[in-house]
Amino acid sequence: MAYAAWDHPEPLALGSAPLPEYGSGSLADLLPTLAAGMAVPGMTASITELTAADRNCVFLVDGLGWEQLRAHPDEAPFLASLLGSSRGGTGRPITAGYPATTATSLASVGTGLPPGAHGLPGYTVRNPATGELMNQLRWQPWTDPAAWQPYPTVFQLAADAGVHSAQVSSPTFERTPLTKVALSGGTFHGRLTGEERMDFAAEQLAAADRSLVYTYYAELDGAGHRYGVDSDTWRGQLMHVDRLVQRLAEQLPPRSALYVTADHGMLDVPFDEQHRIDFDEDWELRAGVALLGGEGRARHVYAVPGAQNDVLTCWREVLGEQFWVASRDEAITAGWFGPPDRFDERVYERIGDVVAAAHDDVLIIASEREPKESAMVGNHGSMTPVEQLVPLLEVRS
Repeated sequence: MAYAAWDHPEPLALGSAPLPEYGSGSLADLLPTLAAGMAVPGMTASITELTAADRNCVFLVDGLGWEQLRAHPDEAPFLASLLGSSRGGTGRPITAGYPATTATSLASVGTGLPPGAHGLPGYTVRNPATGELMNQLRWQPWTDPAAWQPYPTVFQLAADAGVHSAQVSSPTFERTPLTKVALSGGTFHGRLTGEERMDFAAEQLAAADRSLVYTYYAELDGAGHRYGVDSDTWRGQLMHVDRLVQRLAEQLPPRSALYVTADHGMLDVPFDEQHRIDFDEDWELRAGVALLGGEGRARHVYAVPGAQNDVLTCWREVLGEQFWVASRDEAITAGWFGPPDRFDERVYERIGDVVAAAHDDVLIIASEREPKESAMVGNHGSMTPVEQLVPLLEVRS
C-alpha cells in the first residue's frame, strides 16, 4: 500500500483560490460605475448591472458580509427584503478584493483602484523606505500619505466635475491619513451617531442635482472582532444597522440610488492550537523570517536576504493544506491584488516575499507580537466566500 500522498500532502493549488471580480464586480468598481453614470470624465461603468442615477449614496457597513446577512433574516428584516436588489437586481453579491480587510477595501472603494495599484495591500505591510512594518489602518509609523497613495479619489474627480461630493462619518475619521488617501474629496461632515449620519446623508444627497455621498458605520465589525459573529452583541448591532438603513432609505430625495455594501465578511475561529497556529511559538515558521505582516488570515511574510525560497518551501510544507501559499511574484501574476497589468511597481516590495491566504477556518496568530489581534474571535482577510462576498443592496427613489 502506498502512503506517499498521506506522508507528503499536496499543497493547495494557487489556481484554486477564488479571485475577486476585479474589473466587473469588486469594491474598486463601485464608485467609478456610479461616477460614470453622472458623466464624470474618465470613469468606466464596470459593474454593468447597475443603472445610472443622478444622486448616489454609498452606505458602507464595516464587516457586513453577504453570507452573514443571508444567515440572519430575523435580525435584519429590512436588509433581508433587499437581498434580491443586490447588484442591480440580480440578487448577487460583489467581492471585496484581496486582502479582505478594512484599510485595503476602503482604499479600493475611494480610489476605484485595485490594491496592487492604490498600494494598501494589507493590514500591516513593510515600508520599503524604512524596512519597518506599517499599520495601514492606524497609519503607524507615520509616513507621507500623498507619497504612499498618490492617486486622486473618485470623490475628488467627481467634485472637480461639478458633482456635489460628501462624506458623512464619525468625527474621529475626519483628519486621519487613511481618510486622506482613500476617502477625501468634496466635504467631510462629522456626525456622532448613526441616526445623525443617516439624516445628514439624506440632506447631502438633496443638496444638488448631482450628488455622490458616502457614509459609514463601524460598530458591527467591532462587535464581530470582540465577541464573534455568532454572539448576541453582534446580532444586536445587526438589528441596529437594519434600522439605520431603513431610516436612510425612507428619506431619499427624488432621483436617488442608495447602495448598502461592506468592506469584508467575517468568520469566528475557534480558540485551540488546531485552528490558531502561533507563529511566535513555531520555530519552523519563524526560520528565515525577518518580519511578519498582514493579519491572521492574510499574511505577508518578509524573509531575511537570501532566505526567500527556503521560507516559501517551509510555509508550503507546514501550511499548504490549509493556506494558499504563494511567492510575491506568484501572487501578483495570479491576480490576487488585481489585474497584473494594473499593478504599480511602487507597491512591489510592500508585498511579502511569501503571501499566505487562509483556505480553512484557521489563523496564523502571533501571541507575543500581536496580542490584541491574536485574541479576536471574529476574523477576516482571505479569499473565501465568507470573507470576500459583500452585498450591494439597492434602494431607489
